[in-house]
Order: sequence, then structure tokens, then C-alpha cells
Amino acid sequence: MKTTSPATRRSHPFAATLWPRLGLIGAVLALLGNPTAWAAEEAEEKDAPISEATEEAKSDAKAEAKDDAEEKKEALSPEQLFEGGEKTYENWVEFSAGGILTRGNDAQAQENRRLRGSAFGGIEDLHYQGKAFTNVLFTLDGRALFDERDYKLTLGLRREEKWFVRVNIENTRIWYHGDGGFFGPGNAWYSTPGDALGMDRGEISFEAGLTLEKYPKLNFKYTHQSRDGQKGSTVWGLTHPDPVSTSRLLGLAPTISDLDEQRDIFELNATHRIKKTDFGLGVRYETAELDNARYTTQFPGEPAQQRITTREGRSYDLFSTHFFTETRLKKNLVLTTGFLFSDLDSDFSGSRIYGDDFDVGYAPNALNGLGYHNLAGGADQKEYVLNLNLMATPSKHWTFVPSIRVQKMDWDADSSGIGTLGLNSQPFLSTSDRDLLDVRERLDVRYTGLTNWVLTARGEWTQGEGNLEEWGGLSQIAGSGVAPIQRETEDSRRFQKYSLGARWYPTRRLSLDLGAYYKLNAYDYDHEFDDTPNGTSGNRYPAYLVMQDFETCDGNVRVTFRPRPNVTLVSRYEYQLSTIHTKADAAAGLGEIESSEMTSHIFAQNVSWSPWSRLFFQAGFNYVWSETQTPTSEYTQAILDAQNNYWTLNFNSGFAVDNKTDLNVGYFYYRADNFDDNSADGLPLGMSAEEHGVTATLTRRLTERLRLTLRYGYFHYDEETSGGNGNYASHLVYTTLQYRF
Repeated sequence: MKTTSPATRRSHPFAATLWPRLGLIGAVLALLGNPTAWAAEEAEEKDAPISEATEEAKSDAKAEAKDDAEEKKEALSPEQLFEGGEKTYENWVEFSAGGILTRGNDAQAQENRRLRGSAFGGIEDLHYQGKAFTNVLFTLDGRALFDERDYKLTLGLRREEKWFVRVNIENTRIWYHGDGGFFGPGNAWYSTPGDALGMDRGEISFEAGLTLEKYPKLNFKYTHQSRDGQKGSTVWGLTHPDPVSTSRLLGLAPTISDLDEQRDIFELNATHRIKKTDFGLGVRYETAELDNARYTTQFPGEPAQQRITTREGRSYDLFSTHFFTETRLKKNLVLTTGFLFSDLDSDFSGSRIYGDDFDVGYAPNALNGLGYHNLAGGADQKEYVLNLNLMATPSKHWTFVPSIRVQKMDWDADSSGIGTLGLNSQPFLSTSDRDLLDVRERLDVRYTGLTNWVLTARGEWTQGEGNLEEWGGLSQIAGSGVAPIQRETEDSRRFQKYSLGARWYPTRRLSLDLGAYYKLNAYDYDHEFDDTPNGTSGNRYPAYLVMQDFETCDGNVRVTFRPRPNVTLVSRYEYQLSTIHTKADAAAGLGEIESSEMTSHIFAQNVSWSPWSRLFFQAGFNYVWSETQTPTSEYTQAILDAQNNYWTLNFNSGFAVDNKTDLNVGYFYYRADNFDDNSADGLPLGMSAEEHGVTATLTRRLTERLRLTLRYGYFHYDEETSGGNGNYASHLVYTTLQYRF
């Protein structure tokens, strides 16, 4: 900006017009014959310097106005800085292209990175909006990535405070590696060859609504959802992994889940305000057809290799309706209510068939294990839920929210089929009935009467009663399988949870959050009738249980500290201890025992620093130590204490190279070391893996409308659990070109 002299800066803008007017008055007086000659001379002497000052003032005023305009133009808002100028554009299309190159396990890389291991590209993002008619806004959003099965198209029409219509079509693919297990002593890796398994999630929806100001607001939506494809299963097939002892079996062979699911959902909702009360009413109807299967290879590569197809078919109709109100009884008193009713009616079918291939018909074979076919059945479930909440603010610093929730459920089910084993078969039947009633009370309290303090407390109490009747079950053939049962069990539940929280602001730059809770879930079972024998019976669980208590204690602290305006530190620590106490029926000859104890420590530290308006740094560290102990691990190496310990490190930095170029660099690290190779005694569990990732993104605003982005990522993954078979190293190259209009 141009500098000016002090005198010029002090002059008032009105001076530029005041002095010429005074000079003109003096000339007029002289022409009228002023008798004092010195007055005319004085006017002439003053006229020259006054004219020069006037011209300089005019020039400086113009310069200052120009400089002020340039300053205002340069002082862009954050949004304008991001867009690269004062003018922003409401519409854009962004094209992308890229690929991932992998050395090692392609399927594992595809699942972790959520990308297929090949080239991809297309329209990354598309947005357009404009007037379709008078006062009617048209919007279009889309995405279409080739070879990623990633598509989306959304069309909408909206008239503010009147109505709207929206249509959406989208599909997303998720990748799964589908591998099984690894046996260290024999260096055997059971995997699914080829690329990762793919699961497509699709949705088509139509939505319309009326949003008139003084009338009920209506909203209708139809949605069709689908899942189609394959994914890995947590169920693994049997194999003989031990080269020394062929009698030893472990479940290590992979199983593939094949899903074909279709759902149709119709929803109608209405809301309206009458005086001090808001009302809401909704109706939902959902119908579905599910045709799923699990493909298991039993004893892969061995002479006794078998293919097992487990089919799971289901169709259901779900009807539900809900109603709610919100009433401001007084200025400091608000009442809300809610009610839900749902009715779920379902039919199911299925089979478990052995054969030389998948999806074959049942054929008796002496080598076949326990299976079934012609499974058919149905179930019906009704649910009722009532909610009441009252928020009271008796004074400026106190807030109380008591609430009550009542839930009642009733359902019944029946099934029939034919059980198979080797060359034998036998029909089976089963029925069951279940009902329960739960009542939950809750009280929330908030107090702000202490300077720089916010205190909260909550108490929850649940009482529940239920009944379960079971009759029948799968067939027991030639002494194998689970024998049919007759059982009636009364159960009761007593839940309680107490929470405390506090937030303290000791200084403007420091805040402290403290929290703790205690939770106890107690279950008691009374078996009114049970015809199953104790001891060696394989169908006792869970009938031999008469009590289980789940107890949790948790404490956490969070500190936010800003030692300088451009530096923020956030620290968090949480401790949690959970135990399970179990008591068996006296007839089992077992006493009460602490059947499980889980201890967890969680620590997190985050730092952000902006040393310059064009530069920022962010870093985060997280550490989790968690262990679950059971009495079994004290007696055998076949089952070890479960470990879930890991830590992560992430770093991110952004730099505005100039007004048109931005650079972002990131790094992350993950490490878990929970694998104990107890293959000699049992199935090895736990995860031991290490992963690094480096990313870099460069964005260049080529013109006011055109923006180019280049991305690169390198990822390295090592997994000890898989014996190194899941390792990979990947390079991701990705670019986008965005045009705004």
C-alpha cells in the first residue's frame, strides 16, 4: 500500500471541496469592490498552495481507495482460498484414473486397501445444480469407477418449503481375501487362490415429501437393497495338518460364503406441530428373499476330500409402526413419548449336503458326516416398546432427565427336516416359544453451578423376566449328533449401570474431562423341566447354567492443552476391567467360578501444530493393551489367554506451496504382536502383523476452473500369523482432474 504523509492522513475528505469554495468566495468579494487591497492580495497568495494541496489530496485519496480495494480482494475467506479465488462454482465434474501394483498376497492387499489389484478410473465425483422451473432446484450427483463396481447416481427436484423428489441408484463392491489358517509345524497354508472375493452392495431408492409450512410434513421412501457375491467365512473345514500324526484334525481349510439377498422397504412418515406439541407417526413394511450358501472343502488335497454345501434360505415380512410426541409443558419442562410395534413373520429352509462338488443333490454315502436336507420352518415375532422422557430445568444450573422404557417380545418357531449320517437318515421335528418383558429406568443429572465446571451423572436400572420352551431338535443317528430335548427355562435379568463425568476448564487453554462407570448384568436361570442327562451329554449347554454375572469397571481421563495458540495437545487414557462369574446347576457337580477376566489399557496422544499460516503438522499415537484370561488356560496349552494388544502411529502434514499449489504428506504404522504358536497342542489364535503406509498428495489449481491432483501411496504388510503368506507390498498411483462450472 502507498504511504502518505501525516498531514495527508489527517485531512478530512470534505477538505477537497471546502478550500476551492473559500477561494471562489474571495474572488467574488474582490469583484464587488472590496476597499481593502490586502484582502485581495492575501487571497491570491493563498490560492496557489491551496490548489496544490487539493490535487495531492485527491491523488492520495484515489490511491488509498485502490489499495483498500486490493487488500479486500487479497483477504479471501478460507473457502475462497480453497477454491483459489473470490468466485466459487456450484457445479463440478472430477475424472480419475489410477492403479495398484502389488507384490505378494494380492487378495490381502485388495481387502486392506479396498481396491482391486488393477487399473481403475472414471468419474470420481459429479455435481450439478440449477433451476429446472421457477423456484424449483434440480440437483444431480454421481460417481462411476470402471473395474471397481462403484457407481452412484442421485437426481433431485426441490422447491423450498413446498416439496421435494429424490431418486438414488448406487452400487459398492467390498473385497475379502477368503483365506483359511496356517499350521506352523507342517508349514501348511490353506488359502483361496486368485484375486480377492467380491461382495456387491446395491441400493435403488425413491423418496418424495411435502414440506408445507402450516400443514403436516409427509415423507415417503421406497428402497430396494441387495447383497450379491462372495466373502470369507469364520467357519473353516477340517484337515489333517500334522504330518506325523494323521489322526489329528484342525479346522484350517477356508470356507466361502455365497450371498444372494434382496430387500424391499416401504416407509411413510408424518410430522406436525399443534400448539406446543410436535407429533410424529411412521409406518414401515419390509419384505426380503435371502438365498445364501457356505461352501466348505473338507480334507483338501487328501484322498477323503469332500465338498460340503450348506444352504440357508429365508423369506420374511416385517411390519412396524411408531408414534412419538414432544411437548413443552412449561418453559423449563419438556415431555417426550414414543411407542413402537413390530411384527416379523419369516419362513426358512436349508440343507447340509456332502458330495464330490458343491450344490449337488443328496446321495447317501458311507463317508458322509452328519448333515440334513429338506429343512423347512417358520417363526413369528412381535415386539412392543414404550418410551417416556421428561426433561426438567428447575434452576439455571440443574437439569434432570428421568426416563422409562418398557419392552415386551413374544415369538414362536417350528421346523422339520431329515437328518443324515453315512447311509442312514431320520426325520426330525422341533418347536420353541419365547416371551420376555424388560423395564428400564434411567436418570440423567447435569450441574453447572461451579465456575468452569460441568458435572454429569447417570443411573440405569433394568428388570426383566422371560420364559423359553424347547422341544425336539436335530436327529441323533447311530449315537451321533445331539439328541432331541424337552426343556422349559424361566430366566430373570437385573442390569444396573452408574456413570459419573466432569469437565473442568482451569484456564482458557486447558480443559480436563474425567469419566467413570460401573456396570453389572446379572442373569439367573431356573430350569422348570429338563429331560437331558447330566455328565457326558452333549446338549447340556446352556441348560446347566443357573447364574452368569457380567461386571465391568471403567475409568477414563482426557486432557486438552493449548500451550500456544497454534499448538494443541490431546491426551486420553482409559482403564477397563471386566469379569464373568458363572455358576452351574448342582446336578453338574460344579461350583461357582470366575470364568473370564478381561483387562484393558488404552492410551492415545494427539498433537497439532501450525507454525505458519501455510503449514500444519498433525501426529497421533494410540496404544491398546488387552488380555482375557480363562481358567482353562491354566490347565492346558491348547487354549491360551486371548491377547488384543496393538499400537498405531500416524502423521500428516499440509503445506501451501503457493496460492495455487497444495502438498499433503502422510504416514501411518500399525503393529500387533499377539501370536503364540501353540500348534503342537491346539489351534493357534491371535494376530501378529505389522503395516507401514506412506501417502503424498499434490493439488494444483491450473486455472480458476481446473484443478489437478496427483496421489501416491506405498503400503507394506507383514503377517506372522499366516507364516508370511499374507505379506504384500503395494504401490498406489492415482490422479484426478476436476473441472468447475
